[in-house]
Amino acid sequence: MKKFYCCTAAFLFLFAAVSPAIAQVGNNEHVLNPNREGEAELAALEHVSEELAVQIIENRMYLDMSSLHGFLSQSLNEEQLSELYLHLFIPINLNLASREEILLVPGVGERMAHEFEEYRPYTSMAQFRREIGKYVDDDEVARFEQFVFVPINLNEASEDDILSIPGVGDRMLHEFLEYRPYKNIEQFRREIGKYVSEEEVARLERFVTLG
Repeated sequence: MKKFYCCTAAFLFLFAAVSPAIAQVGNNEHVLNPNREGEAELAALEHVSEELAVQIIENRMYLDMSSLHGFLSQSLNEEQLSELYLHLFIPINLNLASREEILLVPGVGERMAHEFEEYRPYTSMAQFRREIGKYVDDDEVARFEQFVFVPINLNEASEDDILSIPGVGDRMLHEFLEYRPYKNIEQFRREIGKYVSEEEVARLERFVTLG
């Protein structure tokens, strides 16, 4: 029987409460990222066969949720996708995501998608929590937060902000800081490209901005 990657809303809220309040990327540690997981982790998810797990890996990098959705829609129906996205998701950019991408966030309907868009541009996750908290309780805000992010400013972000980017550890944090101030995004691609592949640079670039 396949195991499920889930946790209670209460646990998620507790996790969010003890994480750095300044983090720009949502607390998505409990939702798997298809760009980073191995075959065994993917195949353990409901509706993901071993064959599909291999295909997910072979077809990455997925630079946004739309590309992942387009790929998975070839194998799974709408109900299966909705259930899978509770446990497998690429965080969406709160400031740039299309209405279609926002509606892929589990539990988001047309009304809530409108609220997500209404407060653009978001400058921090704290703003997202405050604004969306007008419409749903803290547990639901914490659950939504697993699926979203606000890009960080490369030249101003704190170390905690940078470390909140999925896949960035202490070594990559050092590289992010070393080349400040960045004059343009091309410099970021060039400098960080010394350490990771072009695909990984493109993935990281989704989470950053120069303001």
